[in-house]
Amino acid sequence: QVQLVESGGGTVQAGDSLRLSCVASGSRTCMGWFHQAPEKGREGVAWVSASGGGTPYYADSVKGRFTISLDNDKNTLYLQMKDLKPEDTGMYYCAAQVSRCIMSLRAERYNSWGQGTQVTVSS
Repeated sequence: QVQLVESGGGTVQAGDSLRLSCVASGSRTCMGWFHQAPEKGREGVAWVSASGGGTPYYADSVKGRFTISLDNDKNTLYLQMKDLKPEDTGMYYCAAQVSRCIMSLRAERYNSWGQGTQVTVSS
């Protein structure tokens, strides 16, 4: 069973940076970060293979600003966020796929979820 624990959220101003972390346990094939704005659905922002192979994949809204990375020695997934905007405000969730890895930002492809970490960006 995969367990995921996120951390690193906080309140920042527009233009600032934050790094989110997700400590993972259990077997997983690929992982992603999702954003849920207030009163909106959960949207995928970044995907990476759990092996570290392949090219990370990003939503258009975060390309050039967010970077997903893995440290398999620490079993930790990161999301480096820069040039944050007020519309980036919301909960950020780490998620994992546990069977065949599918390059996807669709939430239904993921089997395990963390509890989320809150990011608030003020203008």
